[in-house]
Amino acid sequence: MKQGQGERIDTAAQILDVAERLVQVRGFNGFSYADVAAELKITKAALHYHFAGKAELGEALVARYAARFAEALDGVEARAPDASARLDAYADLYLDVLREQRMCLCGMMAAEYQTLPAPMQAAVIRFFDENERWLVRVLERGRKEGTLAFAGPPRETARMIVSGLEGAMLVARPFGDITRFQKTARHLLSGLRSPPPRAPGSRNGSRGSNPRA
Repeated sequence: MKQGQGERIDTAAQILDVAERLVQVRGFNGFSYADVAAELKITKAALHYHFAGKAELGEALVARYAARFAEALDGVEARAPDASARLDAYADLYLDVLREQRMCLCGMMAAEYQTLPAPMQAAVIRFFDENERWLVRVLERGRKEGTLAFAGPPRETARMIVSGLEGAMLVARPFGDITRFQKTARHLLSGLRSPPPRAPGSRNGSRGSNPRA
């Protein structure tokens, strides 16, 4: 009994793995149940046993992707010492996906948003909302500790970061050049870093202390 349950869970995970890759490469509307069934060498009936329809499969894909992304963000918080380092690590999460010649799952679905079932639309929005909330906390911390400087509310800057990174992935994709993404991400985040404090003896400081200046 337990073995059969384990086999069902394993098959469901394999279906999600294949479908996730297909979405990240082709888009949600770019694959069918037949594609997944052919790759796994199972029947379409077996797919329907685990996921009643493509909409249900899509919801499961977003839920799993969002959960894994949230775990990755927890890891960033655990290892990154300050807000600036956390932003770099956040951009690296996107870079890691691009290195596999894939796109962000929810970014691909956002491009097809109008064609998605309502539950999937809500799940995609929730993914981006959760990312923005995490970034808001990082930005607020960075402003407080003095490592980040930006104008306006943190939420607006958080939205700029998400949009900038998603867009950078999209534009880098047809060129097959991840350095395009890396340079864009570096430029985007460098504009948020606070300038280093002026060292003693700098030009302005020396003028104030030299009576002959």
